[in-house]
Amino acid sequence: MRLRVRNTGDVVDEYRCEPVGNVAPWVTVEPQTLRLYPGTTGTVELTFAPPRTPDATAGPHPYAVRITPTEHPDAVTVPEGNLTVTPFTEVRAELVPPTVKGRFRGRPRLAVDNLGNTRVTASLSGSDTGDRLSYDLKPGSVQIEPGRAVFVDTTLRPRRIIWFGSKEEQPYTLNVQRSGAVPLAVDGTFVQRGFLPRWLATALSLTVALAIAFVMIWLAYKPQVRSLASEKVAQAAVNTLAPSPSATPSAPPLVPTPAAAAAPEAPVSSAAADGGGGGGGGGGGESKPPAKPKQETAAVAVNKLAARSDGRHICYRAYVEDKGWQDPVCDGAIAGTTGKALGIKALNIATARTGGVTGNAAHVDGGWLTGDKWSKASDGVDMYMGSSKPAVAVMEGFTIKTMEGSVCQNPHIKDRGWLGNGCTKPGDWIYGGSPMQDRLQLEAVRFTV
Repeated sequence: MRLRVRNTGDVVDEYRCEPVGNVAPWVTVEPQTLRLYPGTTGTVELTFAPPRTPDATAGPHPYAVRITPTEHPDAVTVPEGNLTVTPFTEVRAELVPPTVKGRFRGRPRLAVDNLGNTRVTASLSGSDTGDRLSYDLKPGSVQIEPGRAVFVDTTLRPRRIIWFGSKEEQPYTLNVQRSGAVPLAVDGTFVQRGFLPRWLATALSLTVALAIAFVMIWLAYKPQVRSLASEKVAQAAVNTLAPSPSATPSAPPLVPTPAAAAAPEAPVSSAAADGGGGGGGGGGGESKPPAKPKQETAAVAVNKLAARSDGRHICYRAYVEDKGWQDPVCDGAIAGTTGKALGIKALNIATARTGGVTGNAAHVDGGWLTGDKWSKASDGVDMYMGSSKPAVAVMEGFTIKTMEGSVCQNPHIKDRGWLGNGCTKPGDWIYGGSPMQDRLQLEAVRFTV
């Protein structure tokens, strides 16, 4: 648009023109100064260039131009106008994670972002080839304000269970449908595992076959057990009633009496049972090795820190592969290792004066092992994410949020180094770590609140 400026004074004056108001960053003034003789008029062109972002919301936006004379700076004029921004729509969607694994269900999350400048209403649905999966989406429809995102919890259930055999990959699509627009399709993969692996079924079959063969062999070749007690008794009776012919009549045979046969053994003294009196005063139970000191957790560390210092605090420690749990650190210190190619398998986190902390871990192999079941803990209580089991892969990333205030994270990724500090909005969550498609191991972290 054009703005005409007239010098109504009696001297030559120079006028500075500058936009003011919320839309000032979108306005270009050309020229920015006008030099006018008394009674003459000049023209200034205003060019409006609102960005294609959610900040330029659809609808009217007031603007103004401040005109300041150089000779009379107190005589400022501020003409005003209205700029109407037309609506535009841009929606993006992403599955987190794009691949889920399970035997009876899978639980990915669909993130829908409204990058336009007007509210978006959309319905959600799922589909796949052959109708092999059923879909439970909560919520089934969404309303998203400009510049905001909505997360949809999705539960996938296979219609047929694989009892034996190897895993099967089943591609599927989640559709974001807006009125009068082409559906936005987001592709994912559900890896359905067998209830029992093929090797386990083979091992059970072999075990049953061997057990049946063993029972049949035992029944066919049952050992014959014969007692010799009666023969010994009969032989003893013959020896007692019929003495040897070489014995003299005056010397009757010696037969052991029942009393002698049943004579009890001499009792063992308590001193002998105790090993000869304890070896000269050194007896007693064996000395036990001293117990290892209990390792300090993040909750112990944050409670100690909160007792010494007011304000919000966060303490944390890392379980490093081949090393185990480290000692806890707090408020921006480094947990984990750098430059040693050792990944983090689990994190132990505790906070003070944040209302509690919650999070989840993504692994290089297996992704989000617990699905949407986040670990939660209140202030001063340990929260764990990840797993220290040898069979579980190292972590590639994590999600975290505090119930009050914001939390900042800076991850160190293999071959990438430190990715930089990222902070949440109050009460919101943030993902930190390797991009999901790269699957690079997490090696160190820093947290602040």
